[in-house]
Amino acid sequence: LVSARNEAGVIGELIASLKGQSYPAELLDIYVVADNCTDSTATAAQAAGATVYRRYDRQNVGKGYALDFLLKRIWAEGKAGRYDGYFVFDADNIVDPNFVYEMNRTFQSGDYAALTGYRNSKNFGQNWITAGYSIWFLREARFLNGPRMALGTNCHVSGTGFLVSGRVLLEQGGWPYHLLTEDLEFSAQCTARGLRIGYCPGAVIYDEQPADFLQAWDQRLRWSKGFYQVDGKYAPSLIKGVFRGGRKGWGCYDLLMTITPGVLLSLVGGAFQLVVLLCCLLSVLHG
Repeated sequence: LVSARNEAGVIGELIASLKGQSYPAELLDIYVVADNCTDSTATAAQAAGATVYRRYDRQNVGKGYALDFLLKRIWAEGKAGRYDGYFVFDADNIVDPNFVYEMNRTFQSGDYAALTGYRNSKNFGQNWITAGYSIWFLREARFLNGPRMALGTNCHVSGTGFLVSGRVLLEQGGWPYHLLTEDLEFSAQCTARGLRIGYCPGAVIYDEQPADFLQAWDQRLRWSKGFYQVDGKYAPSLIKGVFRGGRKGWGCYDLLMTITPGVLLSLVGGAFQLVVLLCCLLSVLHG
């Protein structure tokens, strides 16, 4: 599944990398939703060999709405029971030839509601901004999701290059995640429900990172707002899940600490200390 908006220049490269997978071609279908496009994204995707649907909706804007639309169109054609799982990619990705094979090898154990892969970078050396993004995603894969997998607790889905169980999507009626960080929202709901998300280090995608500072600033600001949204919606159920104990409880605690607004907590802590200091000074002055 690919949600694409004005990506005519890059989507053919993604589809070519998907068609070059070391996995039986007859078991892998490629679907693109050309979402509110004003360019030739749909034509380029069709020419590359994908099945394409066009979506025009200026009210419900965002990747979450586009993916939900795409799933429901596929299911409306009688394909709801056809797929064991659905991969989600961004249009500017390049997919390693062994990506699907590696993900399938881990997924077929039946233990996971979803799997995330290793999100590498297409443009690591372009400038310090792209390098910073790349190191961020390296940290997320190797030093967060890797240890989570080793400990048997929940990993977190990150934007692109992940696999979701078809059964899970059918149970929830599509992709009902429409916050600014819909990937983190999905991770939070799975964790709160006790569904397991795994990590497959051998499944590598190459993602293009922003190279412009203002573009990166806007993206990070959007992510920060999305974290607050997820925190407001899922914190109560995650707090409740912590008290389950065991690996599921630890998974809830881990995700809760990920979405907790640390900056706000720091500001509240600083304000509290300032109040205490003023009270002490007033006590000394009136003593």
